[in-house]
Amino acid sequence: MPETILHYPRLDTMLMVEEVLKNADTAMSKSALMRRLPKQIMRQTLLVILDYLEKRGMIMIGKKGILWIQNDNPKMRKLIESSRDA
Repeated sequence: MPETILHYPRLDTMLMVEEVLKNADTAMSKSALMRRLPKQIMRQTLLVILDYLEKRGMIMIGKKGILWIQNDNPKMRKLIESSRDA
């Protein structure tokens, strides 16, 4: 059964999430990300944003949390992908 999305994120909300992830020093959990955001957002909206960013190759979600990877060089990205937790 397809998942129904009740609320699509606005551009300013997506940019806010991206900024927090870009400035993070290490991987962070979804809960930690929600605490660091300057405004509260619905959890479902955050999940839609994270799904989009992961599909675009901007972030990686693993057991240790969410990590911004877009500005890494191709060699580093290949290394991360080969060692990624499934």
